[in-house]
Amino acid sequence: MSENLAWDADGNWTASGEWGSSGSTGRSFHRARWQARLDELRAAHHVPGAALAVLVDGQVHELASGVLNRGTGVEVTPDSIFHSGSIAKVYTATLVMRLVDEGRLELDAPVVDVLPEFATPDPEATKTITIRQLLSHTGGVTNDFNHDSGRGDDCLAKYVEAARKVALDCPPGTAVSYGGLGYVVLGRVIEVVTGLTWDQALKDLLFTPLGLERSMTLPEEALRFRVAMSHLGEPGKDPDPAPVWDMMPRSAGPAGRVLVSAGDMARLAHMHLEDGKGVLSPQAVAAMRHREVDVPDKWTVSADGWGLGWTLYDWDGIAGYGHDGAAIGQYAYLRVVPHAGVAVALMTNGGSARLLYRDLFRDLLGELAGVTMPASFGPPAQPPAVDLTPLLGTYRREGVVITVSRDDDGNAHMRYEFVDDMKDLSPPLEMALEPVTETVFAASGAGPSFSEDYMPVVFATLANGTDCVYVGMRATPKI
Repeated sequence: MSENLAWDADGNWTASGEWGSSGSTGRSFHRARWQARLDELRAAHHVPGAALAVLVDGQVHELASGVLNRGTGVEVTPDSIFHSGSIAKVYTATLVMRLVDEGRLELDAPVVDVLPEFATPDPEATKTITIRQLLSHTGGVTNDFNHDSGRGDDCLAKYVEAARKVALDCPPGTAVSYGGLGYVVLGRVIEVVTGLTWDQALKDLLFTPLGLERSMTLPEEALRFRVAMSHLGEPGKDPDPAPVWDMMPRSAGPAGRVLVSAGDMARLAHMHLEDGKGVLSPQAVAAMRHREVDVPDKWTVSADGWGLGWTLYDWDGIAGYGHDGAAIGQYAYLRVVPHAGVAVALMTNGGSARLLYRDLFRDLLGELAGVTMPASFGPPAQPPAVDLTPLLGTYRREGVVITVSRDDDGNAHMRYEFVDDMKDLSPPLEMALEPVTETVFAASGAGPSFSEDYMPVVFATLANGTDCVYVGMRATPKI
């Protein structure tokens, strides 16, 4: 990689050399104005601390606001480290694509060809699940298998062994269902192919080539830096520090834990915007952005489809990609607009982070990339009349039971309960369902950190004829 990295007089990171901008907005980034806007919105939405990085015209601008920990009062700085949550999947997908580039993996090869110990309770399905399907969430594997397999370097191998008993959400290839288990399996695939732990492969094949000095995977590495504490609390109030910084086991890393500064996340996006120079081939970058599947739930993360690792967006004809992440009170958002060469990364540590994201990104992407973001999800002023009878019942997947019923007034109600290994994650959620269409409902009661004012609940039928409900982009079959 032949670019030159430097900090300018204003504290912004710049790249020069062979890496140019893939698009030019021709617009200046008014740092002071955006700092004031970040401060204003962060306070209004009770977010203790936030870090923002904006890539525009080949330059990464890094801003910070608030405190890392309301208990200690330590301020956020641009180089502070946050949990990225599920944005870790983009990092794992990028590693997989590098191995594909090198001829060491094939996207359409069955996972068992590389990882013979991989299995599900359905032997026939096990034989057919491919690397591509795991990357695009179409392999049928579940999300909510939070198995702690220890802190050793063999934690992914032990997780894959334990996952053999975990039921599929749906048959492979019949639907998209967001699945973290699949990304842990991909992490193990990376280990088998490279001979390294997933953590070390990420360092050697991604962080080091890109000069990402504030990107890591383990808590003991993060403690060298200023680290954000998670915060929890009631909507509309300042949250308090969480009882623990992180509840995720080490094995969750490939699906849910890269610890990173906002600026380093924007630099990863810069590599993807520049056709993968230094890490990926242009063909691999394009494959990651290619739409593999449409999504029934187009509102939870404003997704129109899924690529290989990336969430795909269509903003009134303007294409984009990115990902969201959540980790016990910390919320992260990454959006990339290739036609403008713009990327925006936001890291937060609690409060109504989704509302901060909504307001800030609407302003930023509108000005810098001409993007009109979709309106907030919610029920129409005149809700349609819906026959609830076909929708009522119990839906179950690994870790979650969803019950749809009528309340005392005859209106739809949903109980969302964590069970199995997820039972201690949260108390059951009780939500009223208001119809948007005959199959799409707006659920109130989930809290604005998760889904603004309303959470989308989408009823659908899988390709094999099974009825299901989508909550949080997970397909949960009716039982």
